[in-house]
Amino acid sequence: MDKAEAIVAALGGARNIIEIAPCLTRLRSEVTDPSLVDEPALMAAGAFGVLTVGAAVQIVVGLEAEPLSSEIQDLLQ
Repeated sequence: MDKAEAIVAALGGARNIIEIAPCLTRLRSEVTDPSLVDEPALMAAGAFGVLTVGAAVQIVVGLEAEPLSSEIQDLLQ
């Protein structure tokens, strides 16, 4: 499983992701059910940190946020 696939799985799967977009060093996402988000799995996938507030999840991935976001968008379609 590559990094983008691991992040999608850790966010609870494609059907749980409402939106995901890159910021400079983060992936900002909104999920349907925050209880499905597996923070340890996000860290195992290479995240430097995870911040969850309600349905908003920010995943700190460093400067690879933009290419990761593109890969994840491809997986979601």
